[in-house]
Amino acid sequence: MFWQDEEETPTLGIPDDIVDVLFAIQCRSIPVDHAHALSRTLLDAVPWLDAQGCGIHSIHVAGSQNGWERPPHGGDQRLLLSRRTKLIIRVPESKVDALRAALEGRTLDLAGAALAVVSGKPRRLGKEGTLFSRYVAGPADADERRFLRWAADALGEMSIGVRKALCGKTTPLATPDGPVETRSLMLAGLSPEESLRLQQQGLGPHRAMGCGLFIPHKGIDAVHKPNKAFR
Repeated sequence: MFWQDEEETPTLGIPDDIVDVLFAIQCRSIPVDHAHALSRTLLDAVPWLDAQGCGIHSIHVAGSQNGWERPPHGGDQRLLLSRRTKLIIRVPESKVDALRAALEGRTLDLAGAALAVVSGKPRRLGKEGTLFSRYVAGPADADERRFLRWAADALGEMSIGVRKALCGKTTPLATPDGPVETRSLMLAGLSPEESLRLQQQGLGPHRAMGCGLFIPHKGIDAVHKPNKAFR
């Protein structure tokens, strides 16, 4: 992990050029490992979603609810969706109306599950200094140290400094061409400008499968407090 002291940064107005669109959906259950299936289904319906500035978040549910425990990733396990579960798609603000027109009122086939898309509402990106991505596709067979070095280099090319970073275990996302190895990644101490830049540009490939898409997180200090900085 990387870790160094934070510096105060000025506040920043949030531009509208990239937004998340939250769609209400109706569906009982979907496969836990659904990233590729969701990507193919939505790209068939809206082909321009593979363009720069776009991304398809994996559908996420809480780890437990009403006695139900989230099953492990992969295999034939399924996620039980609630009425509050959303389909979230990141697009340029200029594409919001076209996206809503293409999806609202449609029922999509998601790996055999009927997923009805109801109404969509845009939400502006935040400026939080701590961001989290559940799936980042980095170098193949990279251990934690190599993954963090790769991430630091890629972020540096976007003029984003790495002050605090914590990555999780690998999670393979199934595709017809073989699994895509991913890791979760949390970054803290970002300036408002860096936070927006990372949310708008993402990190690594496979944005249409939800990889490299960052969302705000409550904070990295609650997860881990190291004794010294990673070198």
